[in-house]
Amino acid sequence: MTLSFLGSVGIHVATIGHLPKGRSYAFDRVFPTNSTQEQVYDTCAKQIVKDVLGGYNGTIFAYGQTSSGKTHTMEGRLHDPQGMGIIPRIAEDIFKHIFAMDENLEFHIKVSYFEIYMDKIRDLLDVTKTNLSVHEDKHRVPYVKGCTERFVTSPEEVMDVIDQGKSNRHVAVTNMNEHSSRSHSIFLINIKQEHVETEQKICGKLYLVDLAGSEKVSKTGAEGAVLDEAKNINRSLSALGNVISALAEGTKTHVPYRDSKMTRILQDSLGGNCRTTMFICCSPSSYNDVETKSTLMFGQRAKTIRNTASVNLELTAEQWKRKYEKEKEKNRAMKEVYQRQDDELRRWRSGENVPQPEPLCPGSLGGQTAAPGVDGPPQDMCSPCSPCSPCSPTDSIVVRISEEERHKYEDEIRKLYKQLDDKDDEINYQSQMVEKLKEQMIDQEELLASSRGASEKVQSELSRLQRDSASAKAEVKEVLEALEELALNYDQRSLEAEEKSHKNKLLADELAKKMTRLVALEAELSRIQEASGRQRKRIAEVLNRLMRDLSEFGTVLGSGDAKLVRGPFTKPPNMLMTTICPVVL
Repeated sequence: MTLSFLGSVGIHVATIGHLPKGRSYAFDRVFPTNSTQEQVYDTCAKQIVKDVLGGYNGTIFAYGQTSSGKTHTMEGRLHDPQGMGIIPRIAEDIFKHIFAMDENLEFHIKVSYFEIYMDKIRDLLDVTKTNLSVHEDKHRVPYVKGCTERFVTSPEEVMDVIDQGKSNRHVAVTNMNEHSSRSHSIFLINIKQEHVETEQKICGKLYLVDLAGSEKVSKTGAEGAVLDEAKNINRSLSALGNVISALAEGTKTHVPYRDSKMTRILQDSLGGNCRTTMFICCSPSSYNDVETKSTLMFGQRAKTIRNTASVNLELTAEQWKRKYEKEKEKNRAMKEVYQRQDDELRRWRSGENVPQPEPLCPGSLGGQTAAPGVDGPPQDMCSPCSPCSPCSPTDSIVVRISEEERHKYEDEIRKLYKQLDDKDDEINYQSQMVEKLKEQMIDQEELLASSRGASEKVQSELSRLQRDSASAKAEVKEVLEALEELALNYDQRSLEAEEKSHKNKLLADELAKKMTRLVALEAELSRIQEASGRQRKRIAEVLNRLMRDLSEFGTVLGSGDAKLVRGPFTKPPNMLMTTICPVVL
């Protein structure tokens, strides 16, 4: 595991960091304050890209207190060629190496981006997936089930995925950081390559982890939901510290990977099949000297962890067949050796003189150099008695143990001593737990005594509340009686309102009839008025014509031209008037 020491936001500090009192902490690399992002990447992260393309698993993550520069180290300014951090530089470097490799290699690259928020795994590429679970594959390697995987073919597509995921990540404002990460984010790159001609397949995974920083509430001023986030962050980082401590001690058989989702996912990165690089980010301010010391001690413990990395090689069918034949031949040779040794043992037990066996040569194991688990020529488990003398009960039997068995017994003895040490540690631990439990019992008794005093106060308060409740019940009873009276009045008023509404309905019906009759009368009146107008018009025309005739008649009389004709049919003038005048008006 490679560890590097980094300083505050954007400042990379050095390989051996010195505290004010002179204590030193040794790491693999240290970066001075004038180091650039490119220098940090070339020194600590560039090689891991080649390793992943070579079939190894890799992990890079940054650890430190809040506002110490972890996100700046891992991400930086994503689209700034000079200020970008490790993740965007790796995205570009992967494709540069691929374009320079053999043309017969076919690559499949897929990426995932998720965060661990409030100890729940949340997919940053599909925010509807909020509580994903961790499973194990056929090789017992943990993975996040159901997480979105995107196939990418260029650095630009990788950056698009990063931008999308970063926009969905939880951040908050605290007293120490304007954009404080409230979750652990993991960007996973899975690279699988296949040789077109030989069909040889290798794969590698690269975990790029941006941890949230440990917090002191007194410094960050977290409240409400931000305080709950800080508690979960500190709890998961504490679980990471427990895993590091268990791996660093090396005596404990149990490593608490399952105490946290983050340590469960990074199980292969911590003490497993992975090449891991850890950045230790510290603040150079004396205000944070306690947190800086704790971070440096964490890094020093992590420095003692040893991972065992191997190439993730997928054998072809032909390779599996050759391997099977080889193992089959080894098995046959070992069966022959075992059968010969068994025959010699039976002969020796029956009293026969068994000659000293000849050492086995490499060719006697079926053409193989050595059988599995056999470092040298096989030897008898015991030596026979002296030649030509039968065994007697008084004869001492000398048992000769091979070097391999002696090492085996020594290993067993060491394991037993180790178990004894573990038991002693467990006894000490249990003793400490007993002492702690005793102290807790004393605290509980004190708490019980204080609880009794509080209970008496609560009882007095309860009696007062009961009295208040009785008076409140009396008031409620009076209010209910008043409400009942109001309800009766309301019922009476409702009946009166129903009667009035019924009368109003009858009056409305009668009014509608009157209105119908009035409309009919108005229509009749308008018809009569029209007929009267026509009659008046006709009378006016008759009068006008009559007046013209009278005027003409007067004109004739005035001129003296009119002559009265006496005859049987002639009427006097007054007769003419009497004939014309009667007109019905």
